[in-house]
Amino acid sequence: MSSGVGVNPECLEKYQELKLGKKLKYIIFALNKTNTEIVVDKTSQNADYDEFLESLPEDEPRYAVYDFEYDKGDEGKRNKIVFVSWSPDNSRIKQKMVYSSSKEAIRRGLVGIGAEVQGTDTSEVGYDAVLEKVNRR
Repeated sequence: MSSGVGVNPECLEKYQELKLGKKLKYIIFALNKTNTEIVVDKTSQNADYDEFLESLPEDEPRYAVYDFEYDKGDEGKRNKIVFVSWSPDNSRIKQKMVYSSSKEAIRRGLVGIGAEVQGTDTSEVGYDAVLEKVNRR
């Protein structure tokens, strides 16, 4: 189901920067105030996963991509781009519905996602939960 929400071109530009330029570590996307377009909310070059989690609002949904680096033992370090669909339990129901129905609009344009994680609290998108998900693939 699509909500008819558009994706601001800057979202895809920043994603390409993260994917190809390897300078950005994460991007957080949000709906604009009128719920008509997905826009870039924040970008960061900081690889600190805890900072990323702190950037997700406690009471509002967001979408995010994170360039997740992990160690595969003898195989060395790996990177996977992880798409995060963040919808905390204490968000307003209308917000959750709009974000849920708009997810495909942005997800379609993000080619090269290695894993997808949905979370309603930080334990579901925490480092260990994401590590388990990327190691399965």
